[in-house]
This record gives sequence, structure tokens and C-alpha cells, in this order.
Amino acid sequence: MISQRVLNLEESATLAMSAKSTALKQEGKDVINLSIGEPDFDTPAFIKEEAIKAINENFTHYTAVPGIMELRKAICKKLLRDNGVEYKPEQIVVSTGAKQAIANVLLALVDPGDEVVIACPYWVSYSELVKLAEGTPVLVKAGIEHDFKITADQLEAAITPKTKLIMLNSPCNPTGSVYDKNELEALAKVVEKHENVFVLSDEIYEHIIFKGKHECFAQFESIKDRVIIINGVSKGFAMTGWRLGFSASIQPIAKACSKLQGQITSGTTSIAQKAAVVAFNADPKEMPEMKIMVAKFKERRDLLLGLLNDIPGVKTNIPDGAFYVFPDVTYFYGKSDGKTTIKDGKDLCMYILDNVFVACVPGVAFGNPNCIRLSYATSNENLIEAARRIKSVLANLK
Repeated sequence: MISQRVLNLEESATLAMSAKSTALKQEGKDVINLSIGEPDFDTPAFIKEEAIKAINENFTHYTAVPGIMELRKAICKKLLRDNGVEYKPEQIVVSTGAKQAIANVLLALVDPGDEVVIACPYWVSYSELVKLAEGTPVLVKAGIEHDFKITADQLEAAITPKTKLIMLNSPCNPTGSVYDKNELEALAKVVEKHENVFVLSDEIYEHIIFKGKHECFAQFESIKDRVIIINGVSKGFAMTGWRLGFSASIQPIAKACSKLQGQITSGTTSIAQKAAVVAFNADPKEMPEMKIMVAKFKERRDLLLGLLNDIPGVKTNIPDGAFYVFPDVTYFYGKSDGKTTIKDGKDLCMYILDNVFVACVPGVAFGNPNCIRLSYATSNENLIEAARRIKSVLANLK
């Protein structure tokens, strides 16, 4: 009855773990949820006020499919100010979240049999959306010893005559890894040699960075026309529920994305668009709300890393952005408490959740079965207690 297209899709592991955590909470369990991929901060007041104003002024009707002109101009201003890259409003397509923007690009570019090279570990939906577009995911893997960042040589080796697109995410979910300018430039030189290959650069975490600065992949002029930037308001502006993202690309790709979106959702919420105008017009360097949020995330990162490094068998690196830690936990594979034997990361996550009610996500969902993902988008108190519980339960595995 159900289409093969849907049957072939994996359920989102992050959403599945979050749902299980919610169910346990409803049963009265004291669950600490470290599986959530959203800031635990409120949307800044000046953005909320703009949305209220839009409602009061009855800005509640359909908008143009790729977004209102005022917003697309604000996004162009943001890209030039923050990233040093120039775009016209006709090259911007506003979508119902960055996830839809990614889906638009894949469905607009990828034909059956096309290969899509994905830097791995990757965000859970990348490979599944490639499959939905009837493309073939080609995973380029980097481990914890390399801070989960792929090299130019690895990228070159993965490209074939069938390669249509490369997917890159910096800062990265799930690892928090950030590519510096030299690392991106080396990758760009590889792309430069392959004239028919495009790059989808997911930069949704650009404002949550603790070392150096965010580098936009479209800054390299020789490949700029083949780079599609994905971004939005969910992470940096704490606006996950507003569901607004965008793509920036050459006009033929933007037109294709708009055509596709016009048949699926049309324009995203008018109220969210008005709010996003003031968000993108605001200079991040002058936003106290963003500075406070990033400083708090860095404090939590350092706290959680210290706590995890105190657990025998847990191996960590230092993530420079986003709000995740992605420790290697292979030490525990094959170990048992006498009743339960841990085969892999899925088993370990369920063991932790079932025994001490801390939710995390198995790394296999992100393409790396050696690790698990912990989000530190929660309070210091929760992180301290979660680490205490994890340490106590892992001590039972011999």
C-alpha cells in the first residue's frame, strides 16, 4: 500500500529519540533530553515584536513563492555584510525551514543515478533526501582523530563522472566541527577542476562558533556560481519553530527551486517572513542576545567536555561550533553488565535511556557508528546530572 519511496526512507533518529524521551516523561520519568537539536533560548524580543506588528497590520495573506521582496533584499544584505558574497533577490528562495531549502535543491538538481558526495558524519536528513531525489549518496568519512573533517584528497577520490553535487556542513551537526579558510580553499580547488559538480553548503550554524570566524564556501570566486548556500533563522536567532530558511544560488537553480516549491508549499508563513526581515537586517556583532547565547554555549561545551573526559572509555575532541559533542564510545561495544550486552551505539543509547533516563542519539544516524551525539542545548545543572548518570551506568559495563 505504501509507496516504495517512503518505505526506502529511514525515520529521523533525532526525532525518534526525542519522541521516546517525551513518552517516558509522560510516564513520569525524570528524563534529561540531550537529543534535541535546538537552542534552549527565546527568540529575541525585537524579532517577536515585528511578528506581532505584522499580525496587527493584517500581513496574513499569501506571499510570493520565493519570499517577499523585502526579505530577499534583507538576505542579500546579510550575505554581503556577514559573508562577503554578493547576490540579487532573484537568486534567493525562502522556504519553510532550511530542511525544505535543502530538499528543493536536491530535487531540482539530482536525477536518478546521479551521485551526491556527502562529507561524513553528516546531518541525518542528507542521505535520506538524496535517496528521495533518486540519487546515490557517496559518503566521505572522517574520524575523531581528524576532527571529523574531510581532506581535499578524500574529496578528489570520491568524485566520479556521475557526481552531481557535494554536500558540506560547517559548523557541522553532529560534530560541531568548523572548517577554516585554508581547509575550505583546498576543497574549493578540487571543485574547481570538476566543472559539472555543484556544492550545497549548509551554513545554518554560522553564528554559533567559538574559535576564529565562520567561512562561507561561496567566497571563492572561481566556484561561486556552483555553490548553493543554505541558511536560515533557526539556530543563530533561536527561531526553530518559525520554520524559515533560504537558499542562495545562480538564477536557474533559484528558479527551479521556486517552481518546485510552488507545487508543494508555496511561500512560507507571512508572519515568519516579516520577523526574519528584522533578524537578517540586524548586525550579529551588535546583537547582545546572540553574544550571550554563544558565550553560554561555549561555557556548556567546556563543562560537558570536562565531565565526559572524566568517564573512562569515552573519547572526545574539541568541537569549535554548533552545540553538540560527538564522542567515540567504541570502548563499550561488546561489554556487558551481566544481563545486557552492548553491540553498538544504538544499544548504548537505549541502555543509557532505559537505565538512567538520559536521551542521546546513536552516531550511525549521522554516518558514524563509533560515536553518539550529545546536545548541550540545556542547562548546566542538566549537563552535570546527565554526565553523572551516564558515568554511573557505564561503570556497570565490563
